[in-house]
Parts: sequence; structure tokens; C-alpha cells
Amino acid sequence: MSNTPDVHARIADLVSSNDVVLFMKGTPLFPQCGFSARAVAILDHCGIAYESVDVLQDMEIRQGIKTYSDWPTIPQLYVKGEFIGGSDIMTEMFEAGELQQLLAESGVARAE
Repeated sequence: MSNTPDVHARIADLVSSNDVVLFMKGTPLFPQCGFSARAVAILDHCGIAYESVDVLQDMEIRQGIKTYSDWPTIPQLYVKGEFIGGSDIMTEMFEAGELQQLLAESGVARAE
């Protein structure tokens, strides 16, 4: 049984210590599902630096992130500590130019 407060503290630390965090299945180089691959493609296209967390490597985080955000699916995107959504929301925001605007307004670092 996972200790929910502990895993939520770990997630909160990840989210607060990085401008952009993508909780995903796999890694940016080797996404393990289509939704995670789409999320990575969008962030890479935006040209920003981001941290990724492979939930397949950590079952506590995999379950804990769903209760932390009250969102049932992975991937999950956080910008400046705020939960943005999953790949469908990311895609809609990206296509409307809203994600790029949010990233610019948030002062997110460019990828090097």
C-alpha cells in the first residue's frame, strides 16, 4: 500500500522545482504510449525545456499523480506548478496557440 501523503509530497516537489513537468509513460526519447508521444512532440515543437517523469518506473507516482491532480489518465502536464491537463487538452491548447502563449507568459526557459 502506498503512502499517499509521501508520494504527494514527492510530486509536489517535482512540480514546484521545475517550470514544466510532464508525467508520462516512458521517456521523451522512447515514449511508451501514443498519448505520451503526442505530448512530447507538442512540447518539443514549442521548443521549451521540460522535466519528464516516467510513471512506468515508479508505481507510487503512477497512482499518486492521479489523485494529486484528480485526473485519471497519463500523461499530465504541469506548468509553473499548475496542472494543465492531458494530451487531448495539450493538443487543443497547442492548435489554438494557447499553450505557446501560456509558456511564453510563464517565462518558461527555452530548450538548449
